[in-house]
Amino acid sequence: MHLIVILGSLVGLAFSMLYLIATLKGQVQPNKVTWLIWALAPLISSVAAFSAGVTWAVLPVFVSGLGPLLIFLASFFNKDAYWEMGKIDYLCGALALLALIAWALTKDANVAIILSLGTDILAAIPTLIKGWKYPQTENGWLYLGSVVSSLASFTEVQNWSLTEVAFPIYLIILGLSFCLIFELMKAQLKSHHTATIRKK
Repeated sequence: MHLIVILGSLVGLAFSMLYLIATLKGQVQPNKVTWLIWALAPLISSVAAFSAGVTWAVLPVFVSGLGPLLIFLASFFNKDAYWEMGKIDYLCGALALLALIAWALTKDANVAIILSLGTDILAAIPTLIKGWKYPQTENGWLYLGSVVSSLASFTEVQNWSLTEVAFPIYLIILGLSFCLIFELMKAQLKSHHTATIRKK
């Protein structure tokens, strides 16, 4: 069983590396704030879940934090990387900090995971808006890595508690949604561009 979750996590990390390479080549323009928070939230959730006794099932969640952390660092080497601090970015940062403080004070893993999920959802909004308006700055297919990795984590679930399944379920929904939205918007943009050229 451990082999499945390990392989799933490696697949997720491989997809992150593809996004990292695309970032370095300037093929995608990640929002630095989003990717930093996407690193923090799963890592907080991983620590919280591990402290609650979750073991192998937390590996894909940890990897889903490690990949974004590496992409965040790589984005500094891409001059076209998107960076614009707005209210939502500050709110997400505050919630990430709150998740750390709340978990440290209460030692309640469920509190930390709920706060981390809220943070991660809010962090996704800037990238969702960017990908909707400028789909050419994203590659939706690369978000499927988190789907594969998270699906693998279910082979290690023992109690089906919030600490074990909340983040993997969320990552599956997020990955599928981003892939679908970005690629459909990209296809629509391409179709519109082709139609415009034909009219000329």
